[in-house]
Amino acid sequence: MTQAFAMAGGQVAVADGQIAVTRLSKQYRKLRAVDDLSFNVEPGRVTGFLGPNGAGKTTTLRMLLGLVTPTAGVATIGGRRYAELTDPIATVGAVLEASAAHKGRTARNHLRVIAAAAGLPDRRVDEVIDLVGLTPAAKRKFRGYSLGMRQRLGIAAAMLGNPRVLVLDEPANGLDPEGIRWMRGLLRHLANEGRTILVSSHLLGEIEALADDVVIIAAGRLVTQGPVSAVVGSMSHAAYVRVLTPQPDALMAALPQAQSIPGTNGALRLAGVDAPTVGRAALAAGVELHELVTERPDLEQVFLQLTAPNASIR
Repeated sequence: MTQAFAMAGGQVAVADGQIAVTRLSKQYRKLRAVDDLSFNVEPGRVTGFLGPNGAGKTTTLRMLLGLVTPTAGVATIGGRRYAELTDPIATVGAVLEASAAHKGRTARNHLRVIAAAAGLPDRRVDEVIDLVGLTPAAKRKFRGYSLGMRQRLGIAAAMLGNPRVLVLDEPANGLDPEGIRWMRGLLRHLANEGRTILVSSHLLGEIEALADDVVIIAAGRLVTQGPVSAVVGSMSHAAYVRVLTPQPDALMAALPQAQSIPGTNGALRLAGVDAPTVGRAALAAGVELHELVTERPDLEQVFLQLTAPNASIR
């Protein structure tokens, strides 16, 4: 599989690459799908767009791309609504679902049709096919494509115009682990070129490994946004110490300030103390330790806590 990510034309301009969602709302009869939502997505960064099922992520993306009309507010790309873009294919590429194509048409011919309609040369088709690693399967008919291959084809179509902004909804759907690793490398490379990358995904571990920033919503409203490290770090109070010892009662007696949290595999999970405190207490009490580890929340734990039904939404 190719690892070549070079794009025709070199670095992209970033001046017009910011996505701005400002007080965006969408009402469907009795359902408020998106509710006064505001956030920005900056060029040169990968931003994860996260939320539970039904949170309003896809509706937000559809409003951004001009596929759904907002009830209130505005979503812009480089300061303009999608309908106002003078060259949409060179400004934003999007994949909201796995690529659809005529079942009897090859991937290359499918992309040639799109390129011709946009006034792009055939050579650009071959460039994006190579970019997404579909060169060996470019002459295969679409009916024989797996879901992962269709995802790659959708990204190839989105990249035909060499856009400054890329919007992807669940791009890793159907990809195997090697394909997910490829996707991570591609998106990281495109962001490093100065492009704006907005990715909606349920793969929280992958977003934590890939993204620079996250925007988390629930019930159509903003929960939190910011750099991944800051969002995860905001829950640092939820860290605990994991201890494995054959003398748990003696250790707890030496740590009256510690709070025990239910653990697994015979390990103690202690809150209210840090690892050095546990180590000193164990040494003083003659308690044997087999394991002493500080465990901090990851993005998944933070996400679940922030989007729980009883969590406050600002």
